[in-house]
Order: sequence, then structure tokens, then C-alpha cells
Amino acid sequence: MTDNNAPAVRFSGVSRHFGEVKAVDRVDLDILDGEFFTMLGPSGSGKTTCLRLIAGFERPDTGHIDLYGHDVSALPPYERDVNTVFQDYALFPHMTVGQNVGYGLMIKKVSRPEREKRVRDMLELVRLGGLENRKPGQLSGGQRQRVALARALVNHPRVLLLDEPLGALDLKLRQQMQIELKMIQQQVGITFVYVTHDQEEALTMSDRLAVFNQGKIEQIGSPAEIYEHPVTPFVAGFVGVSNLVSGEVAQAITGSPETFSVRPEKIHLGDPDAPVSDEMYGADGRIREVVYLGLYTRYIVELERGSELTVVEQNLHTTSMEALAARGRRVRLTWYRRHNRTVVENG
Repeated sequence: MTDNNAPAVRFSGVSRHFGEVKAVDRVDLDILDGEFFTMLGPSGSGKTTCLRLIAGFERPDTGHIDLYGHDVSALPPYERDVNTVFQDYALFPHMTVGQNVGYGLMIKKVSRPEREKRVRDMLELVRLGGLENRKPGQLSGGQRQRVALARALVNHPRVLLLDEPLGALDLKLRQQMQIELKMIQQQVGITFVYVTHDQEEALTMSDRLAVFNQGKIEQIGSPAEIYEHPVTPFVAGFVGVSNLVSGEVAQAITGSPETFSVRPEKIHLGDPDAPVSDEMYGADGRIREVVYLGLYTRYIVELERGSELTVVEQNLHTTSMEALAARGRRVRLTWYRRHNRTVVENG
């Protein structure tokens, strides 16, 4: 029996080792029913292994995994109420779109009329209505990914696992599919567990996310919490761009040598004699490098006290020539104290 009040997925002290490599190292994690949960981290951080552990493609060396209160650690994949969407789509090229989507229903011996209705409904959901008779080779990358999604959803799994499903798409289509995936998840209302190394994807789609590093979770929270309140240097540096300052430079700015982070967009670039109010921190320096990126400009500022800070400003009133001409200019950087985040090494 499953417990409908239990988390959709629970990791309790889960480890998975490959020889000397601790791919997953004593992970505890609850993923709630109906949420879009993302596992974010660089290559080799353990996120994909965690997804494979949920799917049943790997088994934990220690700990256990529950799905809705039921320990599934020893169950094979086909006995778990989950489905997986892969980056390479894994569609049958000789089958039509409709046959691909309905394949799992056919294996389960669902009647043909019911099967055809569910396939039609699912293709409408992913905006592929009317394409039942096309072959995968006749579709775009984005359309093939939608077919793979429809095939995974048509069986009504309680948890859908997505392993970097947008990785093969170009940037514009990937951004479009991020929005569509979130909308589909909200419509079907089931738990999505999404793996990616792309910070923008994680921030765009997730209700909550876990940041992985070297087999462990560094931080779990909403996109806003992770971005605005990173608790370790790794999270501050990996999720978006952040300035990390410590030691003597931090002491000179804040009065404490503890490492702090401040996001580039929170810093104001002002004249050398710009005032610094009591609610702000300030630092003087010289612009070493300017990178004009159209929508915004990135400035690298060498501080007089040592170290350097990255500052990002939107080009609301600045032309490319004006931005580039700032190279070498002395400036005073100011930012609100509330935008400083103390970060600590995760032992």
C-alpha cells in the first residue's frame, strides 16, 4: 500500500558507489507530490545517478528510496510507477507518432478504442494533434521531444523522470520548451523530477531544486531562495554569477573576514566620489575590462584593496561605444547591505 500523504520520492541515507567513486554520498531528500523538482549540478555531481536510482536502473548501496511511502529500493523498473524521458528521445523510427505514444498502452493490452482516445488526448496536450501518422524522422527536434513526453505521460505515471530532455535542442527552442514543459506539468498535475546542468532551466521551471556537488546536496530551496540566499561558495558560484569576497578584502568592506557573495546586478557603478549611505557597502576600484552584450554590459572592476568584482548593468541609456569607453575609469561600487550573503564551506 502507498501513503498518499507521504512525499512522492524520499531518499533516506542513500549512497551509490562505483569502485572508489562516491557518485551519491548519503543523500537525504524529500520530493513532494505534484511539484516540479529539479536536480541541478555539473557533470559528475550525482544528479543523474539519483534519477537512475528512482527509476530502478541503479540500486543503492546504502539507505532506501520510497515512492509514496513504499520502499522500492529492491524493485525492478517495471514495478515502479514512474516513467523516464531521455535526451535522445528513444523513439521507434519505424513507427508512427501515434504508435510510439500508444506503445506502452498496447503492451498493457489496453483496448484499441481506449488506446486511440488516450493517444489523441495526449498529443493534443503536447500540441501535436493531427500528427499521429507522421514518422519521427519527419518531425523537428522539438516535436520529437514532445512525442517522447506524450509517450511517457500516456500511462499516467505518478512520477515522471526527465534526464536533460532539452539538451539536444538549440537555445531558442530550448527556452520555448522550458515554458511548455512547466505548463504541461501544471496541467497533468503529476510529480516531475528533472535533471539538468543548466542553471537557467532550473530557475525557469522548478518549484524547488537541489544543487548537487560531488555526490552531495549543497542546498535545497525555491529558485528565489537558491539564487538570492546561497549558503555555500559552490552554490553562489554555480547558480548564476556571483562575486565571492573573503579575508582582508571582506574585512575592509564589511568589517568581517567571513566570505560573502554579492550578485553582479545588485552592484551600482558610480563616480569615485559617490556617497555611501549607512545602509550600503562601498568599494573603490578601476574598470579593468568591459564586455558589451547588447542587452547588458559586464564590467570587471579591480578593487583598490585587492581582488575584483563583476558588475552587470542593463544598457537602458548606454551605447556600445559609451560602455567600451569606460575601460580604465576609476569608479566607486555601492550595494545595499541586505544583498550581501555570508557563505560557508559545506563540510
